[in-house]
Amino acid sequence: MTPETAETIALKALAFLAESPDGLHRLMELSGLDLVTLRQRAAEPEFLSFVLSWILGEEKLLTEFCSRDDVPARDVHLAQHVLAPNER
Repeated sequence: MTPETAETIALKALAFLAESPDGLHRLMELSGLDLVTLRQRAAEPEFLSFVLSWILGEEKLLTEFCSRDDVPARDVHLAQHVLAPNER
């Protein structure tokens, strides 16, 4: 998977969270970021990796995201590893 594809998957996941009732709020709580900082960091691979890691840890969110955006869960895993290659 290319870094560009991984970033696209992560940005789709972030958009999914922004559209879910509690998703964005929970993400901000977990990351400690406010909305302005979250928007600023949205292009950073480390932050996008964090988003994917969180979704991967929440089975319900992962299932909903994969179903809605037609993204295989395996691709979410791969994207997370591509965006954070040192987290192994």
